[in-house]
Amino acid sequence: MSSAPAPAHGEHSEARRGSLAPPRLLRGEEYVADATHRIHDAKRRVLLTTLTIAHDDRTDELIDALVVAARRGVQVSVAADVFTYADVAGTFLPTGYRTRAWRTSDSLASKLISEGVRFSWLGREKGLPWRGRTHTKFCVVDDAAYSFGGVNLDRKGVENADFMLRIEDQRLADDLETSYHHIQHMNAHERGHESLEYRYGPDRVLVDGGIPGDSIIYRRALALAREADRVLLMSQYCPTGELGKVISERENELWFNPPRNASPANRMLIASSMLWTGHRSMYTRARYLHAKAIVFFRDDGEHAAITGSHNFVEGGVRLGTREIAMETRRPETIAQILDFHARYVRGEGDG
Repeated sequence: MSSAPAPAHGEHSEARRGSLAPPRLLRGEEYVADATHRIHDAKRRVLLTTLTIAHDDRTDELIDALVVAARRGVQVSVAADVFTYADVAGTFLPTGYRTRAWRTSDSLASKLISEGVRFSWLGREKGLPWRGRTHTKFCVVDDAAYSFGGVNLDRKGVENADFMLRIEDQRLADDLETSYHHIQHMNAHERGHESLEYRYGPDRVLVDGGIPGDSIIYRRALALAREADRVLLMSQYCPTGELGKVISERENELWFNPPRNASPANRMLIASSMLWTGHRSMYTRARYLHAKAIVFFRDDGEHAAITGSHNFVEGGVRLGTREIAMETRRPETIAQILDFHARYVRGEGDG
């Protein structure tokens, strides 16, 4: 497969010398436990951005660790989307509807702020629930970074079939901090920024800045799909748009939630996407699939993968959802993604 092309118009690319430290794939509960342990030992910074966050039995210890770190004088910053209280148990609701989940989340935000945590809500309450979302997910603890997966910080998010990658690399941690501040700045001005690409040897970090119609992640997935002979996809949703069409023209395995796994609004979205594209899912398990990765195979033995927060659907591109992903050709990283798929998606393990 070819290397990443020169940036398209409106994209910004920065090269970093050398490869990143080797990633380690962590399932949802492993990610929360590992991050909690490191936050307790944090010396300088903790940065966390997520779509949803809630104080429950799956996240209590992590949230307590954030508070303790802030009390010790560590810079602790947390950003969550207002979608936290619009996506109750996976069911889309009008964002102005003050549910018990919203009151609980807002109380959590007030508690964190009172303890010295810099907390901010992202997005807007009014308008389409999906427009202007910050779907980006990462956590930085000193020089360790957790990202390139889909785990949200509530009970449902932790228990989904999902993962994050942990990478202990100061350069990546610094770049994610820059991305965090980009999100904060652009959110305050209710606009997006141009797509970003950070290059580290065989890995690329791809950042969608929230401009409607602009997604470097979707474009790279489309380019790699066109070069591939076979495609394996894991996603919450059925792939749509030009990417879905190109995938259908190749040998493929598509693993996404069948409509019965989803909430009413998502059920309708998945069913209509399947009807429109003709795609069928191979996923049969009851656990909600939330992992988002594509592995691209070529007959000459060269493989690539994209893993992150993007669901590979065209709708999010049109609406300008903020996303983050990693494009990699590292065999050891791709092997971990395929192992997760075999164990917890295909069903060869106990997932």
